[in-house]
Amino acid sequence: MPFIETKLKGAIIIEPKVFEDHRGYFFENYNKNHFVDNGITADFVQDNESFSSRGTLRGLHYQAGEHAQAKLVRVIKGRVLDVAVDLREDSPTYGQHISVELSEENKKLFFVPRGFGHGFVVLSETAIFSYKCDNFYNKSSEGGLIYNDPKLAIDWGIADDAMILSEKDAVLPAFGAHRKAI
Repeated sequence: MPFIETKLKGAIIIEPKVFEDHRGYFFENYNKNHFVDNGITADFVQDNESFSSRGTLRGLHYQAGEHAQAKLVRVIKGRVLDVAVDLREDSPTYGQHISVELSEENKKLFFVPRGFGHGFVVLSETAIFSYKCDNFYNKSSEGGLIYNDPKLAIDWGIADDAMILSEKDAVLPAFGAHRKAI
């Protein structure tokens, strides 16, 4: 199972070994020993799953302070463009982002460390998205960034007028105006 470093330190793409035959497929999507051997020591405590339609954009979200979360994300059904933004002010890649396509076909996993904003947009008709978190959700610690901030210049792969946003996500602050101490 290759663990692929990205330009953003700590953000890692994982490509599991998939065993396929006439019955279907099998793969191991998490093995604590393999993750620790590759520098990921997150102790996952909460699993979440979402179902969304084409064009749904969820993000860019984060948890701040003592409630910051690392996430291990993957797509069970469908296809999404997943984005992580480095919000660690002491990082040489502060304000930079990476995008990775996650799908039921490629079965990639993406590890997003603490200190990152995270979001995804659904590229298929529907998608089931799964994420493991290493800290419990805390409403008072949630924060976010507006998805279309020109400073971030994220190419989401679909037109703005095709995006479906929650009321909350539509009014998130710009980069630089977000909560500090992530």
